[in-house]
Amino acid sequence: MGSGLKEIFSVVAIGLTFIAFFPYIRSIMLGQTKPHVFSWIIWGSTTFIVFLAQFEEGGGVGAWPIGVSGLITLYVAFLAYRTKSDITISSIDWVFFITALMSLPIWYFTSDPLWAVVILTAIDVIGFGPTIRKAFIHPYDEDLRFFMLFMMRNALVVMALEHYSLTTVLFPAVIASVCLIFILMVVHRRLTLNSSKNRGRS
Repeated sequence: MGSGLKEIFSVVAIGLTFIAFFPYIRSIMLGQTKPHVFSWIIWGSTTFIVFLAQFEEGGGVGAWPIGVSGLITLYVAFLAYRTKSDITISSIDWVFFITALMSLPIWYFTSDPLWAVVILTAIDVIGFGPTIRKAFIHPYDEDLRFFMLFMMRNALVVMALEHYSLTTVLFPAVIASVCLIFILMVVHRRLTLNSSKNRGRS
């Protein structure tokens, strides 16, 4: 695949990142979406560090959408905290958060980008835990369009990478898969709740 086409994929992926985040951020400000602060702090930190690892491994233009996403994600975490969208913290949330923090120093002490990406991908998936827990209980609190766009964005990131290896491909491929699973879970929960309400009215 030509470098020009990869650059186009990268630009489109960055564009999708902004398209996904703009309405999501707006919905947070309007109080329509209540993101979980812990999840977004974990996602922002790990995403940006993965960008650095991908760039070091030769991911090239395909890594840039991940870097942009990391910075915006940290902003969403700040915005979620400032607006107090969802600052409730359960015991399991602390488990997810502490596990993530304990894993982050391994990136510093590991010179191999592959191990860093494996560790940080695992942390990012762990970071999904509080949001999955919250969305299971309150499936209408999340905007599924955001996760659909991110699933598409990560697919484009894979296509835009200038060098393919487990180090460069693992993170976007796993996150795209997790987004798909999350979407299916929320849709199922919404259908289940609607079915229960309809039975209650009959």
